[in-house]
Amino acid sequence: MPVDPELRSLDIDIPAQPEALVKLSLLLAEDEINLQAVSALIESDMALAASVMKAVNSSLYGLKGRVQTVQQAITYLGMREVAAITFEMGLRAAFPPAPELEPIWQRAAVRGMVMGRMGQQLGVDGWAAHSAGLFEECGKAVLFRHASDHYRSMLRAAANDLELISLERAGFGVSHEALGAALCESWGLAAPAVASVRHHVEVQAGADLPAGMQRTAVLALSAVAAVLMRDADQLEAVVQRVAPQVPLDETLVLRAARKVHEHLEEARAHGR
Repeated sequence: MPVDPELRSLDIDIPAQPEALVKLSLLLAEDEINLQAVSALIESDMALAASVMKAVNSSLYGLKGRVQTVQQAITYLGMREVAAITFEMGLRAAFPPAPELEPIWQRAAVRGMVMGRMGQQLGVDGWAAHSAGLFEECGKAVLFRHASDHYRSMLRAAANDLELISLERAGFGVSHEALGAALCESWGLAAPAVASVRHHVEVQAGADLPAGMQRTAVLALSAVAAVLMRDADQLEAVVQRVAPQVPLDETLVLRAARKVHEHLEEARAHGR
């Protein structure tokens, strides 16, 4: 999808994709993925490898025992989840540490896992779904890096993301949705992930999936993941609203969502 024309005239820098992720993307694009090459690439960056292993061994992923190597992590979790965790750590590293960004990264980890696993169960592109979840709020980090004090006040003032994007457009001339989609495009994410990041706020707030948009399943999963993370009691209502628009089978979506929700509850019980 094209990036908003307004971005071309704005003086807001979008961070370049880290070199390690560029190389990882090339490996993942191969017809036959070389697991040893992927493991070696991740482990060649000590800081990145340490961050990946810490995430893999967290309660969010629910492994029975502690894994010691990236190869072990791939064996237990699969290539998609380990690659997504690597992208998550690379995304975080592209921005300076800040307390205001920590909740964004924590939500990204959970959302990415939720969307990726639901996608895998439903026959939706699991990598696109996982990456869409990871990058959904990355535009906020771009704006925070651009004008920390100004954006910090916006984050405090907005009661929800609809209010936040209104403040962003008034203050910067652009919303975090558009900036996030631009970052996703520049980092080479799949079109359904870019579109999900671009439209997630309005769809999560109750709007229909955009008319004429191709491959809307990832965006629909974004709405389902949002309600799972905020208010699971509303799950059926959200599924009934978005699933027929894709279309996806409502029963299968509910089954997948509830299975992932059980995993989330177990992770929370273990202190995630």
